[in-house]
Amino acid sequence: MITLTSDFGTPYPAAMKGVILQRTDARLVDVAHDLPRQDVRAAAFWLREVVPHYPPAVHLVVVDPGVGTDRAAVVVRVGEHAFVAPDNGVVRPAARALDGDVEVFEIDDGDAASSTFHGRDVFAPAAADVHEAGVENIEAVPGITPAADCVDLALPDATVEGDVARGEVLVVDDFGNAITNIPGEFVADATSVFVNGERAPVEPSYAHVGVGERLVTVASHENVELAVNQGRGADAFGVQPGDSVEVTR
Repeated sequence: MITLTSDFGTPYPAAMKGVILQRTDARLVDVAHDLPRQDVRAAAFWLREVVPHYPPAVHLVVVDPGVGTDRAAVVVRVGEHAFVAPDNGVVRPAARALDGDVEVFEIDDGDAASSTFHGRDVFAPAAADVHEAGVENIEAVPGITPAADCVDLALPDATVEGDVARGEVLVVDDFGNAITNIPGEFVADATSVFVNGERAPVEPSYAHVGVGERLVTVASHENVELAVNQGRGADAFGVQPGDSVEVTR
């Protein structure tokens, strides 16, 4: 299996798939191609949430605002998984979530046909070649050599002091839910909280309030989420990714 994740929209992912299918008959699975454009942190968050649910695979990840610069191209091996990606930290949170030893390799991208589409010209061929060789045999793939390390990216932690948690919005999903970095356990026993000074109920799911009403909940990612039943929580709470959030019990 090769999974594909990018901010490319359409039709660029089709070109990557074409390159891969010339080299391997691997099963191709799209994770997402509509991630926020050039937002490495958002991509890192969603990869962390998604990849641990997959069986062993090669994960092709292209969110690459530094394409065409001197940033490296890497393969990161964690157990039976391998990530093929630009060296900008995008795969690090997912690699940590897999809870295994991390080994890093660099891809020779000197012969890329384009300076703007390394997804097609560098990463797709490398993902196919790693798949064909086997994740355990990355060292044998031509053009891929061991590296000392790769760029790290750590999603920020919230701070909790007594009845006050201070964090920020990590991402806003397509439903408009604002997902914060405040751990869900902070609101586990609360029936309501103040979010940036305004009271909101704490509920187990969206339909526990009326349509159009605000709520705080803990969804599948296990962080505090600001939401609206059948509406956009980010708009209702007036926040966007990167904004500070203070929750008081």
